Amino acid sequence: MAGVGLRSERGPVLVAIMLSTGLVALDSTIIATAVPSVVRDLGGFSQFPWLFSVYLLTQAVTVPLYGKFADSLGRRPVLFFGIGVFLLGSVLCGAAWSMPALIVARAVQGIGAGAVQPISMTVVGDLYTLEERARVQGYVASVWGIASVLGPTLGGLFAEYLSWRLIFFINLPLGAIAVWMLVRHFAESVERREHRVDYAGAVTLTGGFSLLILGLLEGGVAWPWLSVQTLVVFALGLVLLGAFPVVERRAGEPVLPLWVFGRRVLAGSSLIAFVVGALLIGLSSFLPTYAQGVLGTGPVVAGFALAALTVGWPLAASVAGRIYLRIGFRDTALIGIVFVIAGAVLTATLLREGTSVWVAAGSAFVLGIGLGLCASPTLVAAQSTVGWAQRGVVTGTNMFSRSLGSAVGAAVFGAVANATLASRFAHPPAGVAEELPRNADATSLVLGGAPERADVAAYVRTSLQAATHHVFLGLAVLSVLGVGALLLMPRRVEAR
Repeated sequence: MAGVGLRSERGPVLVAIMLSTGLVALDSTIIATAVPSVVRDLGGFSQFPWLFSVYLLTQAVTVPLYGKFADSLGRRPVLFFGIGVFLLGSVLCGAAWSMPALIVARAVQGIGAGAVQPISMTVVGDLYTLEERARVQGYVASVWGIASVLGPTLGGLFAEYLSWRLIFFINLPLGAIAVWMLVRHFAESVERREHRVDYAGAVTLTGGFSLLILGLLEGGVAWPWLSVQTLVVFALGLVLLGAFPVVERRAGEPVLPLWVFGRRVLAGSSLIAFVVGALLIGLSSFLPTYAQGVLGTGPVVAGFALAALTVGWPLAASVAGRIYLRIGFRDTALIGIVFVIAGAVLTATLLREGTSVWVAAGSAFVLGIGLGLCASPTLVAAQSTVGWAQRGVVTGTNMFSRSLGSAVGAAVFGAVANATLASRFAHPPAGVAEELPRNADATSLVLGGAPERADVAAYVRTSLQAATHHVFLGLAVLSVLGVGALLLMPRRVEAR
């Protein structure tokens, strides 16, 4: 028998968990509005999407490992390890001297983040009853939503008035406070047992998704989409992912147990988490780009436009608990997906050249309400169907799905935007052709400073509007697909 010790003080532990989760969520998107500053210092704009994807990928693929460790070693040591690695990665990011160095440092950050978020949510499941969990999960979900979309605002403030390197160094004192509070107030008793690490499963999973994301980000940029390189990269990625279930069936302690996907409530919860992650990264990455490049706002205003999501998400998450205790987890999330679809359709139809930034903020607000009503109920539904010994794996799988959704979403939406820009910059009007690069890296011209000629600036702005419009259309399509994921869940969930 194992569990969180009675000596744990729930209030301070919850504050520390919310602070740790906030740091992880912030670093998913905080550099979105600092793109020009980072590129001016380090160069390599064509590599910039890797700063999002490598962080999200390493976070995603390590989550299941940490979930297994938390169920065998206890939550406390795994959580401390994750915070420590995350803070080490933050130091390396702040000291980065080149774009490749910053990418490697972001990978280290992601390895630490893979422990912090799912283990934090698992501890909440341990400390609070089902009735209490409804309210507390809303708090933690609100922190994720607020931090994820406040990131571009803070990134813009640091980039515009201070230094983009402070984006990462600010994590150190906040992380130290979280560790101090956990050391003082969090205790647990764990019956330790022998465990075997599923290295083959971890390598297969990481390699497969890494190759797919490599193909998505570099296809059409480093090499043509229909080239041999693209086909080989995608083929190898699919082979590894195809081999993953075979490896897991033979593993004594699989990194991602296949039984999790054999239960409707767990499979549906993981699928909707994937959709939420992709929607969140798509909006967080490209709404600030739209506001700056198309509407001509500064990075701070662009961040505030996206921050409207922070109003909708916590408002919805705070009432979601009361709703799903009355009508059930799935029906609450179905109400949320209606708002998600509405917000995504608004972004796809209303955000054009000349649109008010308030319209962009309003669309983000509606989408935020939907995400708040979808994310929390589906996670609590998954946690409520298992006991302590399996809750770490179940929570880790859900967080893995969300992080993977963000990683894949960043790559797919980035590929859509780059393809649109590359096409338009490769075939410009004759009058502006001599002023424009003929490749996808022309995005640096969009965000790095306005061209001197008015006609060139207008074409650049129109091109970026087309690119972001295609991304917003993708968000609308993805939100509709989320309905199918929710319908996979049973209407009634038997809690344990």
